[in-house]
Amino acid sequence: MIIAVDAMGGDNAPIPEIEGAISATESYDVKLTLVGQESVLKQALSKHKYDAEKISIVNASEVVGMYEAPSLAIRKRNSSIAVCSEMVVQNKAQGMVSAGNTGAVMATLLIKWHTIKGVARPAIASLLPTTSGVVLLIDVGANVDCKPSYLLQFAQMGKVYSQHILGIANPKVGLLSIGEEESKGNELTSETFELLKNSNLNFYGNVEGKDILTGIVDIIVCDGFVGNVILKFGESIGEILIKWLRNEFEKGIFTQLAGAFMRKGFIKIKKKIDYAETGGAPLLGINGVCIISHGKSTAKAIMNAIRVATEFVNHKVNQHILEEVTTNNGL
Repeated sequence: MIIAVDAMGGDNAPIPEIEGAISATESYDVKLTLVGQESVLKQALSKHKYDAEKISIVNASEVVGMYEAPSLAIRKRNSSIAVCSEMVVQNKAQGMVSAGNTGAVMATLLIKWHTIKGVARPAIASLLPTTSGVVLLIDVGANVDCKPSYLLQFAQMGKVYSQHILGIANPKVGLLSIGEEESKGNELTSETFELLKNSNLNFYGNVEGKDILTGIVDIIVCDGFVGNVILKFGESIGEILIKWLRNEFEKGIFTQLAGAFMRKGFIKIKKKIDYAETGGAPLLGINGVCIISHGKSTAKAIMNAIRVATEFVNHKVNQHILEEVTTNNGL
């Protein structure tokens, strides 16, 4: 299996991409193609020991900036994003990983790959820690304006991902709203509630913000605007919480001793809330395999994103999404 890695996409590219790629080849059965400005990648790669049979470079002369408008970015036909996507089209790679401009990735793939038959809009799914495991939040940024039918499909795609990647036989689906009662919410959630209730999904009902991390459901469905706000807020809370704890335990000798005794527990908590552990979020519904990583991804995050990409390919998630959507939506 070959995975194309957008080596110029992240905030600190290409160092995390290169180091993450090397770690991935040492940990997983995968070959990687680093896509980007060849001279830059060769120079950076020369500073590391790696298996040359497992890591190669493909030149892409253009770079898409993190704040570049997608409408302008797609005109860069030799960008690292465009070249990665074309490699998948030509079956020179079975999937791609990018920590670059999410809007540019989305726009490029919609043009080059299109969506899976029957899928109206792709969605980004992200795993969040809960008291009992993880919850899949979908959508977290691909679609800021949604129709109820989109949210139904997000739930169906989330079900497939949960079954085949997370191993949950009959995942429980919750609809994010402002109250548990069926009548609570706006027009979008009210209409979506009816669709989910009448579907073949294991629909729990509405869930509130306070329920997200409790583990009462396996999948939480929302529009991409709300999902992205939740995701960014959750990331900031995790980082700030760790800073608060460090500050408190450095105030005196007794708190330092207490912190030393509790160190293992803090390490476990930090690992649970660290986005690098999940690596990246799959773009579900697109006719290909793409894992979107955080712009500030570390080498560890890139390594785990590559792992997610290999799992996605091996479990034939897109094929199962096609079956789920076409069978249950009368297509």
